Amino acid sequence: MLRQTGTDISVLDVGDEDGWDAFVKRTPNGTFFHLSGWRRVIEKSFGHKTHYLLAKRGGEICGVLPLTHIRSALFGNRLISNAFCVYGGPVSENSVIDEALCEQALNLARKLGVDGVELRSTPLSDLPAPNEEPLYFTFRREICADNDANLKAVPRKQRAVIRKGLSNKLETRIEPNVDRMHAVYAESVRNLGTPVFSKRYFQELKAEFADECEILTVYNGTHAVSSVMSFYFRDEVLPYYGGGLTVARDLAANDVMYWDVMQRAALRGFKIFDFGRSKTGTGAFAFKRNWGFEPNPLHFRTISTGSRDVKNINPLNPKYRSAINLWRYLPLPLTKIIGPMIVRSLG
Repeated sequence: MLRQTGTDISVLDVGDEDGWDAFVKRTPNGTFFHLSGWRRVIEKSFGHKTHYLLAKRGGEICGVLPLTHIRSALFGNRLISNAFCVYGGPVSENSVIDEALCEQALNLARKLGVDGVELRSTPLSDLPAPNEEPLYFTFRREICADNDANLKAVPRKQRAVIRKGLSNKLETRIEPNVDRMHAVYAESVRNLGTPVFSKRYFQELKAEFADECEILTVYNGTHAVSSVMSFYFRDEVLPYYGGGLTVARDLAANDVMYWDVMQRAALRGFKIFDFGRSKTGTGAFAFKRNWGFEPNPLHFRTISTGSRDVKNINPLNPKYRSAINLWRYLPLPLTKIIGPMIVRSLG
């Protein structure tokens, strides 16, 4: 336990998760990806060691910082907050506690012999932004119970694409399990040159978050062509893991999928549609802008321990281009075997 600035910082104990989650939910910069359930999902799915730092003052929780330790010969040795997530970094009552949590994270990093600590802070974070230009942007917008108003908020060209998809008589279904979603997602990311997560990972997410997790699939007749796993947190819906087969583009199935998620969430009283993060200059970035969402920079911050350089694993790095191009042509069954072994080291 570290005692600093009147704050006690320790590692989250089993049994304290409810207090952790209650704090995250009532703190403005707390996100779905700060919830304690991610610790269990990550440990069960990938076997990574986690260190969830909990700050208390006068016995009351005043800050949290979830950290995942990922050690990889290819991609380096890092503590990440939070691994496999859009957002992370410290969540606390003020910037002083933020810095105390970061200092403890850096002390832990040195003890573990890692290269650095990566903080995926939200736009609401009090941490200072790094000097370099941001790579990732998040896309969020308010929605309302009036779906006609939500549709009018979409730019005219994109509205036409949505209407085209709706005219194709596609069917949307809420799925009871991850089977269809994983099959569609695996093929979708293979076509993009990206390794896929294991089915077990999605099963753990569905089991852990239960009522906060929903899978929607778009069918063309009897064939699943698009699917997305969405998370619900406070007044937000976050369509997080989504993809479509090659035919989905001609059918505008992905557009129907996201529009259906938006409609369902709006009717249930959710106020924010969070389209997640995308890298600048990518197709996903352009797709979200086409929907009328404005990009907000995510100032991720890496604190080096000084032992060695922190590896740059930006997928836009030219040295990964040939591997990405090769991956697109691998047999799908092979990518389902090799992909999970690679992606677990990416974080």
